[in-house]
Amino acid sequence: MDFYENWVELDLNPIISFSTFGKILYTNSEAQYVLNRVNAKVLFELAVNNASTTYGTKTTYVNLPLKNYLFYALTVSYDNDEKIHLKLYKSTSTKKEASIKQQNANITNIFTLLDLCISTQKIKSKTKFIKNYDPSIPEFRLVASDLIKLLSLVYSQFNKTKEVTSLVKLKIGEYLRVEGKKYSLVSIQISSSQEVCLDEIKEDNYSSFILSKEENKIFIDLPLILE
Repeated sequence: MDFYENWVELDLNPIISFSTFGKILYTNSEAQYVLNRVNAKVLFELAVNNASTTYGTKTTYVNLPLKNYLFYALTVSYDNDEKIHLKLYKSTSTKKEASIKQQNANITNIFTLLDLCISTQKIKSKTKFIKNYDPSIPEFRLVASDLIKLLSLVYSQFNKTKEVTSLVKLKIGEYLRVEGKKYSLVSIQISSSQEVCLDEIKEDNYSSFILSKEENKIFIDLPLILE
């Protein structure tokens, strides 16, 4: 790897090259983390929609939130019809995972915490709770008080729905970085087929995991720290 290639590889902003049909041809290290959370098709369409009308390079300033990222600009470059290149510029407040802290974390059974919060909510609600847990996930280090607080709030927002599904799984090939180390990713997804107002749940209020929202869904991503 020459100096230029190494420079691109280590850039803290994600850089991705696509074929004409949206196939990923190259990603630098940072882009691989972004692709763990953002669908490649979304990024390809972003590149195509913001490309210049003729061969060349175009930079556009945006306010672009994608999952737990926030980008303030993007550059699209192409000099033929075979490849298109995208660079995204992260805002200084962009990546929650960079600030994940594990103070007061202890080895805990995540399913026990979920069951506790669900049992508490059942007393107050007629909602049917469906649980889909991956039993292969071991006990791991997390800040139980933070997670219980969030889960209690989340389930309270779903208390008027007929049915709520709680899914816990290990995301294969996806990682979080904590204090420079890379850890596998455990994801909690809480969702309903009915409309739910999630305005009270703020994505930036927690420091021991990553919280993101979609329509009628909550995602909580935690690093699988076993030591």
